[in-house]
Amino acid sequence: MMYSVNIVLLLLLVLTAASATFLVKELMSSVFILGSYSFFLALVWAWLGAVDVAFVEAVIGAGLATVLFLITLFDTAPKDSRLRRPPPPLAGVLGLPMLGLLLLLAANDLPRFGDPTSPPNVHISPVYLQQSYADTLTPNVVTSVLMDYRGFDTLIETVVIFTAGIACALLLKEPGS
Repeated sequence: MMYSVNIVLLLLLVLTAASATFLVKELMSSVFILGSYSFFLALVWAWLGAVDVAFVEAVIGAGLATVLFLITLFDTAPKDSRLRRPPPPLAGVLGLPMLGLLLLLAANDLPRFGDPTSPPNVHISPVYLQQSYADTLTPNVVTSVLMDYRGFDTLIETVVIFTAGIACALLLKEPGS
């Protein structure tokens, strides 16, 4: 049962990515297919147990990005909404499957999913679980890891997103204003 769901989700991801990239000739169709790709990717994250990442992918990828693409397309002239793609380069057609195979081969060296003897489960997780409340006075271990142990990381991620938002606002402002 587990592998059949994994295979179905993987096939849906590959199918939607290939469709949006190679098969569809209209931008509107590509936007909806990319929105469904993000939705399927959110399902993959939820299936793997990363509910926080799944939530962000659903909200940002499937929701906000799709809405922003649609708003942009509604302001585009109809003659500009057709894609004119040159054929993909041979290096990309041959190189990407080779890269995928190399990544699959490299994945064999990773610890098994859920392995209790993997290095993070042996060295890092017990410290967080045992000393979290004493160090941070926060009863929720996930909150203490994200906000106390990794506070600077979270702050820097917020600064990066803020900077990207400012850059987008500066790029999109009207000339002379």
